[in-house]
Amino acid sequence: MSRQPQAAVGAPLSRVDGRLKVTGRAKYAAEHDIDGVVHAVVVDSTIAHGRVTGIDTRAAEAQPGVLGVISHLDKPALVYRDNPGAWLDPFVGERLHVFQDDKVRFFGQPVAVVVAHTLEVAQHAADLVKISYDVEQPSTDMAAPEARENDPLPQQNYRRGDPDEALASAEVKVESTYRLARNHHNAMEPHATIARWNGAKLTVWDKTQWTLGARDELAAVFGIPAGDVRVISPFVGGAFGNALRTWPHTTLAALAARQIRRPVKLALTREQLYYGVGYRPAYEYRLGLGSTRGGRLTAAVHHIRGETSSYENYGEGVMTPGQMFYATPHVRQTYRTVPLDVNTPTFMRGPGWSSAAFALESTLDELAHKLGIDPIELRLRNEPQEDPSNGLPFSTRRLRECLRAGAREFGWHRRNPKPRSRRDGDWLIGTGMAGGVYDTLRMQSAARVRLDADGTALVQASTSDMGPGTYTSMTQVAADALGLTMRAVRFELGDSTFPASPPHGGSQTMAGVGSAVQDGCDKLRRQAIELAVDDERSPLHGVDADEVVVRGGRLHVKGDTARGETYRQLLTRNGRTHLEATGTFAPTGDDRFSMYAYSAVFAEVAVDRRLGLVRMRRMLGVYDVGRIINPKLADSQALGAMVGGIGQALLEHTATDHRDGRIVNANLADYLVPVNADIPGLKAIYLDGEDLHADPIGVKGLGEIVKVGVAPAIANAVFHATGKRVRELPITAEALM
Repeated sequence: MSRQPQAAVGAPLSRVDGRLKVTGRAKYAAEHDIDGVVHAVVVDSTIAHGRVTGIDTRAAEAQPGVLGVISHLDKPALVYRDNPGAWLDPFVGERLHVFQDDKVRFFGQPVAVVVAHTLEVAQHAADLVKISYDVEQPSTDMAAPEARENDPLPQQNYRRGDPDEALASAEVKVESTYRLARNHHNAMEPHATIARWNGAKLTVWDKTQWTLGARDELAAVFGIPAGDVRVISPFVGGAFGNALRTWPHTTLAALAARQIRRPVKLALTREQLYYGVGYRPAYEYRLGLGSTRGGRLTAAVHHIRGETSSYENYGEGVMTPGQMFYATPHVRQTYRTVPLDVNTPTFMRGPGWSSAAFALESTLDELAHKLGIDPIELRLRNEPQEDPSNGLPFSTRRLRECLRAGAREFGWHRRNPKPRSRRDGDWLIGTGMAGGVYDTLRMQSAARVRLDADGTALVQASTSDMGPGTYTSMTQVAADALGLTMRAVRFELGDSTFPASPPHGGSQTMAGVGSAVQDGCDKLRRQAIELAVDDERSPLHGVDADEVVVRGGRLHVKGDTARGETYRQLLTRNGRTHLEATGTFAPTGDDRFSMYAYSAVFAEVAVDRRLGLVRMRRMLGVYDVGRIINPKLADSQALGAMVGGIGQALLEHTATDHRDGRIVNANLADYLVPVNADIPGLKAIYLDGEDLHADPIGVKGLGEIVKVGVAPAIANAVFHATGKRVRELPITAEALM
């Protein structure tokens, strides 16, 4: 079939849902109008380790408007059966079973939930619930001498060659220890759930990045068929990964709704987001690199420690970059998790990869300085011809082009490599760079497409949109594939009754769901063309179907726009109210190619030589991410990730009182995030190209790779400005004074 004209894909179009959002008409989880809804407030534990010995609810239950207080004393019937489909691979152990025993595992654990007619009454009553405890000393500090490590999982050890001997005998070596603070997501929309039962069937309106995952988890917790649970989530106000999992508050909303027999709304407070959902775990990362005097890497030895909870062992992709990013013949890695009396960590933008990049790219910068080799040149000298970890060819690998394009655009040739060589008054000016890599994930996906007789189309998939512009990019793909204008296509998402989609995370939505949309629209367009060429009354009768294209809703012969007709004319004449098709995508080629996205990030900073204050001056990112569906949306992702990377590098840090496990900066006043005054000029460049080995539409995924490499680029720039290597994030003024 003839290739369709591309009018929408590749264009920098504004968000189709933008007007809904800026006018307040977009409905987020807590904003749906549900008849008869009442309000629930969680009562959190004020200890990190121990047992609940008593719960006094008398004062709370005496308040007018209170409908009930639920706790483990009510022995709620929750099944908590295994849920192998819940994408729990990173979580080894057993998720928190709410209200199933008296044990307290972390500060802020839900120990009761109050339900009342109004939110204000529920909040007041929750304050009146009195909890008594048998307190034990918590372990919340990964660096404490008594902190033990979990036994390694099989995938947490890696070795090739003879790394210890190679490092010991290396002509040049650098050995450093890096530490990264815990980070919290702090999305604009707090987590919230509305739950309603209709007999044995449950409907929830939830903040989630995976409607099917939430459906399956609720079915497993309550012991009901997945088909009896419906999850609705048309808009997500940011998440960055922590809405990929169904957390205890969602179970509590459904439990309260079942017990009170009313629809229940439960929204976490800003403070509760630091305890009630996951976070990026803290890391200690020791790395030794060995090389020749000419800058060829010979050995790498990685020792990684990351925090996890006492009841689950959370691990993430922190090892992969060290195995495949650079050509290194001898590599050894150990990755150990440290169980603490904290809630379980979870995915956060570039999970694992971003943390690993700080250690790897900073150590490489140290090595470049020690060797007297330009940091870009050192990376170019260690570019592999194939994936060093498995010997597979890369589907595409254009890191060289990213590095060279970035160097030209950033003006790297003007850089004096000597630290502290450039000043602007009291400010020391430095530039730095780092590479980045992230896995090209793809999972099986489906989408339903319907073309109505009026010439408009509806496309549906159960995926989510936490901010990258899924509504818009999917509409672009569908519009071009169907030959319609953007206005004639409506894309719907965020409903578990729609065709199955993978988790909306890991930069895989465009590849999987987008390819399914493309497939469904191609099938439907072919239906229409075949209907036309078989119809004796059609101007296209007898034409080779491969010679027909569709543009602006009109089918015509390629090269002869006069010979054709509209979808509306075709369907109306044939008495068809609509045409329908289901598109699918299943990834292939995993065993033949190594598939990753790449980046090169450049940063310029100014450091006050007296006060140690760091100010960003400019930043550039260059990306090899395959085909760009919408440059405007891509910029939104890339520039936003740079902002997040600035936070990771210079500001964000969770402060825990290790005496009781309390997070003392669990608010947006004390947990610092970047604001407008912290952000310099930012620019993103995308290499032209596509990766058709990865998926039919040639994309690699963008949301994660744009975060990887930002923090080390800033840290390397700080070193160039000051001559002081800071190996702990965030970089504080105290570390530079």
